[in-house]
Amino acid sequence: MDTLYLEDLTVGQTFVSSSLTITADEIIAFAGKYDPQPFHLDDEAAKRTLFGGLAASGWHTAALTMRLLVQGGGTPLAGGIIGGGGEIAWPRPTRPGDTLHVEAEVVEIIPSRSKPDRGMVLMRNRTLNQNGEEVQVFTAKLVVPRRPI
Repeated sequence: MDTLYLEDLTVGQTFVSSSLTITADEIIAFAGKYDPQPFHLDDEAAKRTLFGGLAASGWHTAALTMRLLVQGGGTPLAGGIIGGGGEIAWPRPTRPGDTLHVEAEVVEIIPSRSKPDRGMVLMRNRTLNQNGEEVQVFTAKLVVPRRPI
């Protein structure tokens, strides 16, 4: 798919990424570096928490989401995926063996009045597991360039 400029986007337009499967080893390795809490590092310790078993860090899920959006055909925006803010939620944990993909939808398009070469696009990115359950919902404000004249 070609890269898309602000003019190419429409409210309601959707994009679906490819998928990837996460392993327990990947969850533990990420947690060891960036979020070393017991429920991300050790299945036995995690069983004694509200997670009831090993769970990926939300930040790991966010990083995997970004990978799918960039490399997996999720949102082919001209100039790349450039954030200008947003909200993130993790309704359920990502588990070892989960196969994730992202479904993105254009919610709003706001051309800039002060910078005519760009605009803001509100995108709702839902990261789903193999059962279609949301493991992350990220509503992002993205800076998207206009097509060069």
